[in-house]
Amino acid sequence: MLKIDDLQVTLEDKEILKHIDLEIHPGETHVLFGPNGSGKTSLLMTIMGYSQYNVVAGKIIFKGKDITHMSIDERARMGIGMSYQRPPTINGLKTRQMVKLCAGHEMDENDLAKQVNFEQFLDRDVNAGFSGGEIKRSELLQLMAQKPDLMLFDEPESGVDMENISLVGKTIASLLQKNLLTIENKTRMQAKLERTKMGLIITHTGYILEYVAADKGQVLYDGILSCTNNPREILDCIEESGYEECVRCIIKTN
Repeated sequence: MLKIDDLQVTLEDKEILKHIDLEIHPGETHVLFGPNGSGKTSLLMTIMGYSQYNVVAGKIIFKGKDITHMSIDERARMGIGMSYQRPPTINGLKTRQMVKLCAGHEMDENDLAKQVNFEQFLDRDVNAGFSGGEIKRSELLQLMAQKPDLMLFDEPESGVDMENISLVGKTIASLLQKNLLTIENKTRMQAKLERTKMGLIITHTGYILEYVAADKGQVLYDGILSCTNNPREILDCIEESGYEECVRCIIKTN
């Protein structure tokens, strides 16, 4: 469903993504590791279609269609959604209105809000005075209304206290249909075939892996994507040796 081929991106004439190749198949969740300033958020913003990220070469294919130069709203309508690390406050727009806009159809936003304990915030301006955990729940509520096929999560654990991390993690797992693996009288393979949602998650701490069973992990360092492996093995390596080991892998590969 998502295929990125030799993607090269500049921001203010500086090269920030270098020859990125990535494929995410239906039902898969990928986790992206990397130090600050390595290009992780830039990759998500490029997939989402932010115009300041200039694609100078390569392609982004989604559902068999070239979306490399499509606008954000066109990509959203096709089924791409994003949870931002630092979304803006939108004064004058109520969260209830935002949720309805994300859904694009009649729905009961109160029922959705109950699932993330957010009913009391629906009539407040979007993100106005929200804590870190409240912002994350607001972002998840909007994704629940949108129901995208590809979900991009920029550090979902960031700014979230221990009380909220479980709710955030379990909600993301549900959005990505990980609960289908527990359906009774279904084999693991049958359940996996029923999953269609895709995810790409940026994480620094790895806390999200306690709640979301990711299929693949990769490291983005200095704009170069490498080290495809089991997410937990990558996290263990980073915790033990830092990103220096990843740099050595990149040098060997190139």
